[in-house]
Formats: sequence, C-alpha cells, structure tokens
Amino acid sequence: MWSSLPLVGNPAPDFEAQAVFDQEFINVKLSDYIGKKYVILFFYPLDFTFVCPTEITAFSDRHVDFEKLNTEILGVSVDSVFSHLAWVQTDRKSGGLGDLKYPLVSDVTKSISKAYNVLIPDEGIALRGLFIIDKEGVIQHSTINNLAIGRSVDETMRTLQALQYVQENPDEVCPAGWKPGEKSMKPDPKLSKEYFAAAL
Repeated sequence: MWSSLPLVGNPAPDFEAQAVFDQEFINVKLSDYIGKKYVILFFYPLDFTFVCPTEITAFSDRHVDFEKLNTEILGVSVDSVFSHLAWVQTDRKSGGLGDLKYPLVSDVTKSISKAYNVLIPDEGIALRGLFIIDKEGVIQHSTINNLAIGRSVDETMRTLQALQYVQENPDEVCPAGWKPGEKSMKPDPKLSKEYFAAAL
C-alpha cells in the first residue's frame, strides 16, 4: 500500500537492517544519524547488474566530499548481505565494486523499499530512488529514476549543498542550478527583484 503523504517534508521512515561495510556485517539504524549527520539514502535494483556498479562506485569515489559536508551515504537493495559481500569482494574490472567507503544495506524483507515507495511489487526490486535526509531526520529531497537510468553524483552534491545553505540561511532560497558562492534569493516579491536585476 502506497502512502498518501508525500515523503518530502516528512520524517524519513526509520529502519534497522544488516549491512556490509569494510567487508564485515554490521547493523545500520537510520535514526542513529538524527542530530548528527545528513544522510544520502539511495536504492538500486540488484547486485551484479550493469548500471548499479557505476552509481555505487561513483558515490564511493566522492565519499570524502560528502564527509566534508557531514553526510553519510547508505546504499540499499533487496539482496542479502552475503550477495553484497560477494559483490564488494569482486574487483571493479570484473564488474564488482571493490572496497566501498559506505555501507550497503540489505532489504531482503523489502520493507525499506516499501516504506520509501520505491518497490516494484511485480518484480520485487526497487526503482532507483534517492533521498536526502537532514540532521533532524526529515526528507528534504527525493528523486526516482526508472531501472535503466543512472543518477548524477554531482547533482546530488549540488542539491545537498543548496539544502544546507538554506537551512543555515533560512531567510534565503536557492534558484535553479545554484552552486556554493553564487547569489541566492530572498523569498519576497520586492527583495527578489534584487536577484533578478543582478541576473540581467
């Protein structure tokens, strides 16, 4: 049953599940990050497929940049921790992941995918959903791609930076394509003219 409430702007559904990190099995609880870190939570369909490793390794390669923004990354699929471990232990040149810098969560019960409205019931796998969760545990951004379309780490980073900027500057908003160092806007009919005048 799909929720009638939009996920964005509401508390992220909590979960506790097994994961693979640093070639070991660990327990991950989403609410452990509340008050401490932002979270990039992304779903992918299956281990040992084609688009997935390009996304998963791209996020791992940029992990240090997300760390600087006090953000943890969590990858989730319906595979078991044993499948995750085997994929991590497979070399990138052979279609594996190699060592990752963040946990891969196992959603074998499909309860996490259902809670985030990304499960394809007939196939039993998740769409490519991505959620940015703030330090209060509230979902501030979501994007869902169909199975064949990979996501952009750069755009995820830009959106996270914009979110953090407006949370630190609550009287401002970020226009389309905003990046750190660029001009923001005041959400006011008169004051916004300053931005539009400068943009000409």
